[in-house]
Amino acid sequence: MTNDIDIFDNEELLDDDLSTSPIDGEQLYEHWKVEVDAGQAALRIDKYLADRMQHSSRNRIQTAADAGCIFVNGKPVKCNYKVRPTDVITLMLDRPKHDSAIKAEDIPLNIVYEDDDLMVVNKEAGMVVHPGAGNFNGTLLNAVAWHLRHLESFDPNNPEVGLVHRIDKDTSGLLVVAKTPDAKTALGKQFFNKTTHRSYNALVWGNLANDNGRIEGNIARDPKDRLRMKVFDSTSGIGKTAVTHYRVLDRFGYVTLVECVLETGRTHQIRAHMKHIGHPLFGDERYGGNEILRGQRSSTYKAFIQNCFKCCQRQALHAKTLGFVHPRTGLQMDFDSAWPADFDSLISKWRSYIKGTTLDTFAE
Repeated sequence: MTNDIDIFDNEELLDDDLSTSPIDGEQLYEHWKVEVDAGQAALRIDKYLADRMQHSSRNRIQTAADAGCIFVNGKPVKCNYKVRPTDVITLMLDRPKHDSAIKAEDIPLNIVYEDDDLMVVNKEAGMVVHPGAGNFNGTLLNAVAWHLRHLESFDPNNPEVGLVHRIDKDTSGLLVVAKTPDAKTALGKQFFNKTTHRSYNALVWGNLANDNGRIEGNIARDPKDRLRMKVFDSTSGIGKTAVTHYRVLDRFGYVTLVECVLETGRTHQIRAHMKHIGHPLFGDERYGGNEILRGQRSSTYKAFIQNCFKCCQRQALHAKTLGFVHPRTGLQMDFDSAWPADFDSLISKWRSYIKGTTLDTFAE
């Protein structure tokens, strides 16, 4: 029920290394396979695969083809090969495919609430939520599997239980995990129907003109960087509808503390939307927020910003509140999480910096 709202974050799902050329005569291992639809028109294989291999760019696919890693009907092909109906395409590499099964790992969890149906976790920044390429261990789900290892009815590899939504690796805050299929179905419906309540706190570059606002724009992967999302006009037909509401909580002249409420739940939604309106999240490397975008040219100010970056070495984004109806009892459940130490320290630095000044001082 949750697939239409694209709430899963895929930042941690990096491309496999497709540049290794197989050596003649060595054993190859199948990593990915697809059969072309019977009605498929002739199309270059690199373009065909770029539309289907979500986390691999066309350039990476071309590199894989040139390295002899892409096979059609058992034979290697180059990137200019045109696919035909019923072709069987495989990605073959010189190493076995990594076992993607979720294994229990003894990793501490900050559990805010737990009962027989679900658990609410306050995730720390830096923890990937789900195993994927480049992050097969040390994830939130590995930790959940350990915590629930004695619960016979919970299988961490069963998609009918587990995470109901996700947040980015370097975003901190609240997540809900379903222990039973019924709980996941009921919670998934709430996310799909937009009846859950979620708010985020974010520090963004710039002094927003209005105290509150609404950002609307379709979100899809940036064709120039598939690890980044881009906002497209809502009439473009590209991407999925996304709406973010924001409210100013505090102004620090060159940066603004805001509360963001999601009407939809797209990948990187807040990060992409704030970048789109010219206010990237402070410290957000992927969206350009890890540079000095506003402020003075003085060495003192530059040193202050660098200290802020060191203090909070990630995008300044925290999933602060989460509310939903309990899937079994029908009671409203609302949770609030305090800022983590790095986020709190960052805001304290800015409060101290502007103490005794007026916003006119920071006119841009």
